[in-house]
Amino acid sequence: MNWNSWIRPLHRWLSIAFTVTVIANFVAMGWGEPPAWVVYSPLPPLFLLLFSGLYMFALPYAAKWRSARGISGEA
Repeated sequence: MNWNSWIRPLHRWLSIAFTVTVIANFVAMGWGEPPAWVVYSPLPPLFLLLFSGLYMFALPYAAKWRSARGISGEA
């Protein structure tokens, strides 16, 4: 299973979902006091964005570490 091939599209779709939930939150606040599920609805996509973003952030460093380890391990 290659995570790298689907993590970026997943991250993009999560960002769209997060943006929609934030907009819905502001619209609901304009109508009055929103219910709790509307207020907290941006949190699940936000946490998933955090994890996918951290994974993509760490990819170049992990590749460097793996290549340096492989070169020194062969000698």
